[in-house]
Amino acid sequence: MQRGKGMKFVGDSRVTENKKPNIPKDYSEYPGKTEAFWPNYLLKEWMVGAVFLIGFLCLTVAHQPPLEKVADPGDTAYIPLPDWYFLFLYQLLKYSYASGPYNVVGALVIPGLAFGALLLAPFIDRGPERKPTKRPLATGFMLLAVAAITYLTWEAVDNHDWEAAAEQGKIVAEAEIDTTAEGYQIFEVNGCISCHGNQLEGTAAAPSLIDTGLTPEEIADIAKNGTESGKMPAGLFSGTDDELAKMSEFLSSIESK
Repeated sequence: MQRGKGMKFVGDSRVTENKKPNIPKDYSEYPGKTEAFWPNYLLKEWMVGAVFLIGFLCLTVAHQPPLEKVADPGDTAYIPLPDWYFLFLYQLLKYSYASGPYNVVGALVIPGLAFGALLLAPFIDRGPERKPTKRPLATGFMLLAVAAITYLTWEAVDNHDWEAAAEQGKIVAEAEIDTTAEGYQIFEVNGCISCHGNQLEGTAAAPSLIDTGLTPEEIADIAKNGTESGKMPAGLFSGTDDELAKMSEFLSSIESK
């Protein structure tokens, strides 16, 4: 009798099917891929994510975020700084070929080409190899992107004036300034407002004059001879000695609320 002739197969519903859940398929040709995605692999991902989330929350509790004073739209001397993950784009816009009349190139064209290349990399190089050395296009795109972002971020941090940034965003005390006082009028006429602010709150170019703790004589000396650091040069005050004395007396009396 030939094979298969006269043989019949009968199904019996009373025999239960022996199912083994979460048994991964045989991926022996792909070592390391024999683990079930649900729940084994996904559970590990969640656990790693939870560890990083808890660590980040502990970091935010231990180190309070820096706060700056209330934003002033009229402060043209304020130098903004984006968050760290945008520093490379911030640095790119400083170069002559990507700023000014070429601002569109730095803001849209170059970032568009870079991110477009990263998005197209998986479609351009569709090889089955998993080793980076055998995926030259995808690996090259990624290494070039990482190198460019790292370099531009480093340049942005290295070239930024952090002292001026800390000074311009410092939360200063407020005080009630009598703008009709003679000392204030002398202060205004000599152009001191342009650096110290019309409320003596200070700017990025000069510190606040509220609660200085200086005597009138010390203030007069600084106004006339400048500071040792050179941030305030000598000879900026052009009034008389009597006006200098009145202005110094006024500034030394300014106290916060």
